[in-house]
Amino acid sequence: MTNHQPQNQTTEYDSPWKEILKGYFKEFLAFFLPEAHDGIDWARGPEFLDKELDRITREAESGNRRVDLLVRVWLLDGGDLWVLIHVEIQGNRHAHFAERMFTCQYRVFDLYKRPVVTLVILADEDGAWRPNAFGYRMWGSQVDFRFNAVKLLDYVPRMDLLEQSGNSFAVVVLAHLAGKQTRNQPEERFRQKMRLTRMLYERGFSRQQIIDLFRFIDWVLNLPARLDELFWNHLSNFEENKAMPYITSVERIGHKRGMEEGMLAGMQLGKEEGMQIGEQRGRQEGRQEEAASMLLKLMRRKFGQMPDQVLEQVRSANLEQIEVWSDNFVFANSVDEVFAS
Repeated sequence: MTNHQPQNQTTEYDSPWKEILKGYFKEFLAFFLPEAHDGIDWARGPEFLDKELDRITREAESGNRRVDLLVRVWLLDGGDLWVLIHVEIQGNRHAHFAERMFTCQYRVFDLYKRPVVTLVILADEDGAWRPNAFGYRMWGSQVDFRFNAVKLLDYVPRMDLLEQSGNSFAVVVLAHLAGKQTRNQPEERFRQKMRLTRMLYERGFSRQQIIDLFRFIDWVLNLPARLDELFWNHLSNFEENKAMPYITSVERIGHKRGMEEGMLAGMQLGKEEGMQIGEQRGRQEGRQEEAASMLLKLMRRKFGQMPDQVLEQVRSANLEQIEVWSDNFVFANSVDEVFAS
């Protein structure tokens, strides 16, 4: 995984939302629009109409649209009848948003002559902005268009329910809200990212679900370099203790060194066996050295130059002990608090 650089507020969540929507559309509807989920024939699978949506919206005002999808689904009780679901993730307040939803709706209907269900996820931070209708009336003519709108901010008071939910999109909402709440708070973001990642293993998700959901978490809770490396050290140790190396199955630390040592060992033990031994030894030593180096770097930034005895104490410690000190560091106000038992 790479450390994502900060992006502007309009686009920082585009890619992860679109990826998770396409991969987990069934779970998405079960979470946000269960009535639609229960009426769909999932055995036939959804069909994403990306090119068709581009055609429909090409001439429309794009505004601050974040992510949108046009999806064809088949109904359980309608034979070959099918409907189109227009999903949009809107991250910023927009004066003509409801009108744009109406424009998209009638263009989709005009093209396919099929019912269109619009579902909007309002991912902005303005609690008062809640568009869900567009219309007008004049001289006996009337337009009254209403659409489903979900405000993610409404889940903030219900965090406990989200954490108890077995739906993967509860994790998506938790991660999105954490990303909003911890902007410019790197230490708190580190803590939330670690907590949410550990939660994936406790929910009974499959290996692939854990990997997919982590990709979303990793993107929306991007960390500065100083905490990103610390996070990966913690995660590597956590996965080893769980015997579930799902996310860190491709070693990020110590791999290169292990390969080099394996080549030397291979001269005496045979190439294949030597490579295995060298990789194992290199991974362990590499993680220990990298974790020690990162902890000392963070301590110097926070507390100033470290005395020689502190440098020696950290460099000679085993990986498990360094992980404990790294946990302490996140909330420590002094060097002594880092080494507190």
